Amino acid sequence: MNLSPLPPIMLEPLVRTALLEDLGRAGDVSTDAIVTPYHYTRTVLVGRQRGIVAGLDLAMLAFRLISPDVEISVERPDGSGVVEGQVIASVSGPARAILTAERTALNFLCHLSGVATATASVVAAVRGHGAKIVCTRKTTPGLRAVEKYAVRAGGGANHRFGLDDALLIKDNHIAIAGGIRAAIKRARASAGHLVKIEVEVDTLTQLEEALTLAPDAVLLDNMSVDQLREAVLMVAGRAITEASGRITAASAPAIAATGVDLISIGWLTHSAPILDIGLDCRAP
Repeated sequence: MNLSPLPPIMLEPLVRTALLEDLGRAGDVSTDAIVTPYHYTRTVLVGRQRGIVAGLDLAMLAFRLISPDVEISVERPDGSGVVEGQVIASVSGPARAILTAERTALNFLCHLSGVATATASVVAAVRGHGAKIVCTRKTTPGLRAVEKYAVRAGGGANHRFGLDDALLIKDNHIAIAGGIRAAIKRARASAGHLVKIEVEVDTLTQLEEALTLAPDAVLLDNMSVDQLREAVLMVAGRAITEASGRITAASAPAIAATGVDLISIGWLTHSAPILDIGLDCRAP
């Protein structure tokens, strides 16, 4: 698994913004009214359904930005499986800080664990084939880096992080350029020697034309399984093949069996349901 934690300097602005949004103008008036400043407590983050954990660094940062005295002990790190009732981490320290940060911590943890869990379901569905499951740029504004991290935690891989990663010629580029040939030629004239060029095609005729100009990758958009199988034979290893378009865990195995190299899925980041995780108080 290609999983490496993101540096705190990248995470802190996200978590700080989320905390400030929740604290508003007066802070946590409910907790401040009920809990004394000197009350210490022990809580646990518990899985309430089966899934894959992701986002613990953001959750921990949420607690510690409210109070550096909060202590966290992780039992199920990012990338680990969790079942209903299983403890993911224990969180102890000032009760006010823990309760104030609770929702922000859980918002990050539940969302990113949901992305990881959704990714893992598709990765499992294509196991035994050579295709990698990759995400897209269809991400929540401001959360792209952490959502793509969650995809990796679920066993997937990342596509472009932004518009500057690689040169991807899409259908509207082709339409404006006046055709695939013109678009690829312009792209090649502009691209640096380390920049990859991928072109999106909707038909086998477009693919045949694109291959005459030797792109690094071809995005086979909304093609049937039979078309994908024929496309892979046409490419014959001359370019990376990527299948895309309304792919689910149910349809992914047949698509992977065509021999494509990549299967890109936007809903992994834009529509994955959360993984239900709760924060429960435990007796001292």
